[in-house]
Amino acid sequence: MSKTKIYVKVAAEFTPEGQIKPMWITWEDGRKFEIQRITDCRRAASLKAGGVGLRYTCIISGSPHYLFYEENYKWFVEAKN
Repeated sequence: MSKTKIYVKVAAEFTPEGQIKPMWITWEDGRKFEIQRITDCRRAASLKAGGVGLRYTCIISGSPHYLFYEENYKWFVEAKN
């Protein structure tokens, strides 16, 4: 079972300190998910789908998920095929 990148729309706020805080994810079919909490943010690679950038560990619908912000200014999540 392989994983791929799924590029998503993200609504984010910028803090006065210049940090990016993702607030909502909009899936490709239009479903919108609130990011309830961010528990971690670090520079990391997606070992499952490839890509490097900021990896946010987000609580969405009560479960942790990784959200990546790549150096090409695109957001993605890892999804199973």
